[in-house]
Amino acid sequence: MSLPPDHTAPDSGVIHNIGYRGYQGPRLGRGYATRSLFVQGLRAAYGLGRSGKSKVLPMLVAAALAVPALVIVAVAVIMKLDKLPVGYADYISLSLLGLFVLIFLAAQAPVLMSRDLRHNTVPLYFSRPITRGDYVKARFLAMAAALMLLMTVPLVVLYLGALLAGLPFGENTAHFGQSLVAAALYSVLYSAIGLLIAAATPRRGFGVAAIMGVMFVSSLLAGIVYGLGSGVGPAPESANWAAVLSPSTVSQALVNEVFSITTGGSMHAPGGLGIAVFALETAVLIGGSYWLLLRRYRNI
Repeated sequence: MSLPPDHTAPDSGVIHNIGYRGYQGPRLGRGYATRSLFVQGLRAAYGLGRSGKSKVLPMLVAAALAVPALVIVAVAVIMKLDKLPVGYADYISLSLLGLFVLIFLAAQAPVLMSRDLRHNTVPLYFSRPITRGDYVKARFLAMAAALMLLMTVPLVVLYLGALLAGLPFGENTAHFGQSLVAAALYSVLYSAIGLLIAAATPRRGFGVAAIMGVMFVSSLLAGIVYGLGSGVGPAPESANWAAVLSPSTVSQALVNEVFSITTGGSMHAPGGLGIAVFALETAVLIGGSYWLLLRRYRNI
């Protein structure tokens, strides 16, 4: 004889078909994910896709670099000069404008690195499909592209203004190309050092202070040593070796020597040996910083 159903027992589970299906579309893979991370990093460096206050500093720095270029072009046009008052590579080597570039680096490098560390989102990137090397590469290229764009805009303003003023096309095109090479050197070197420092801490404020401290204090030290070596008279050639004490001055001195920039008595690489040594130091700084950045993310 069968037992009657037990109405006091809880209801049994029910499986509902809500339409989940396996993904049948294309697998875009590591390359697409890395490119997406690069684009996101480049946008974040300029505050795009973020709050309004995040856009203030990048746009102010961009304006501070571009407005003097407009003034230089206006002076050349109004006074009908046969060349620009300030050369292209000279423009981005000016100390005041270089200061704005370093401020941008110090403020935005932690945006790309420290936020992911603070919110513990870095391991999510490595779940799949990108690797730690892909992550570092995307962030590095994004920061370098952001700095390159920052310095290229005023150079384009100078170049277009020179052409509109009827200045020689060939000469200005050659100098414009040289300035792009200089801007690329600054962008790659500053990005490598800035991102390495920013990746050392999840606190954005600490990252900003550390980057400013390393770049500005080392530049100040190089300037003091250069001044002591110069004395009260014209600086001897040996005084320019003080540039090796700072990443910013060693790259600037290399650019000044290669492109024959003498604006404001700036430091330059002393001769052929100086060019070789300064270029080697720059390469070691870039390669060493990138390698340390890769090692940093192996442990995350």
